[in-house]
Amino acid sequence: RELYRREHGEKTPSESSFKRVLERAGMVEKRVVRKASEGGRIWSGKRASASNEVWTVDFKGWWHDARGQRCEPLTVRDEHSRYVLCSQRLENARTETVWARFAELFGRHGLPESIRSDNGAPFASSRSVLGLSKLSCRWVALGIGLERGRPGCPQDNGGHERLHRDMSRELERVPGASTQSELDLWRQEFNEQRPHEALGMKCPGELYEKSARRYGGLPDVLDYGGMETRRIMSQGRLVWQGQAIFISSALAGWDVGLKPCGPGSPGRWEVYFGSLRLGELEPASASFLGTPWRAQKADPTSENLLP
Repeated sequence: RELYRREHGEKTPSESSFKRVLERAGMVEKRVVRKASEGGRIWSGKRASASNEVWTVDFKGWWHDARGQRCEPLTVRDEHSRYVLCSQRLENARTETVWARFAELFGRHGLPESIRSDNGAPFASSRSVLGLSKLSCRWVALGIGLERGRPGCPQDNGGHERLHRDMSRELERVPGASTQSELDLWRQEFNEQRPHEALGMKCPGELYEKSARRYGGLPDVLDYGGMETRRIMSQGRLVWQGQAIFISSALAGWDVGLKPCGPGSPGRWEVYFGSLRLGELEPASASFLGTPWRAQKADPTSENLLP
């Protein structure tokens, strides 16, 4: 439409007219709208006011590099300072591959208070209680809170999506600008040379500070403050009162804490993983009743948080 206006003047047909012409000419590809899966989501509405309060993470949409190979970088960003912690080409998006990169980031920068992601693998699982995946279980074990956006709503992680638009414009559309060294150079320029109006025209590197929470590896045992504990077996089950009850295979190898629900629910036991309340055990029926996700403000009395 803009090209038409430049050539033929201001009396230009409306945008909808151009859309109709293109559609009739068979030049429009209809989008297939897929129903997004909720699975399980944890959200407090938290927004960072200091470095390392919230890190955001996602995979940049893929493109082909100069050699025809798929390039889909993992990107990690500090929400407050806009500092890009990672723009890394990975061999794949498997849990162990992504975890190895996060272990490096934690060792270099320390631990964030929370990590915001979408509901996709490997950050979350639609089949697990509260959407826990093997990767996010490790974050929780380190005392990192989980923040997840609504399925199919990238605006819930809007700052990260803006970062991806910058990458798309400056890397994806530049022939050959897809090697790891070029991604590293782009990240350095973004952090150290590019002022941001929202930061008072400072560069992200001028504001970002390492976390005071140092990383010493994954804990062997989680402290539940005197609760009963049980180990989740490889099949995702725990044994309680002589019965094997399925919780989640994502928790395999970790201990969970259990405490009585109280007079209102006799015989039931609350199940916790780290600070998360997963649900309740009902030994009478040998069943686990998972806690549904709640979109709520941060509240220390929340039923999804360990008091």
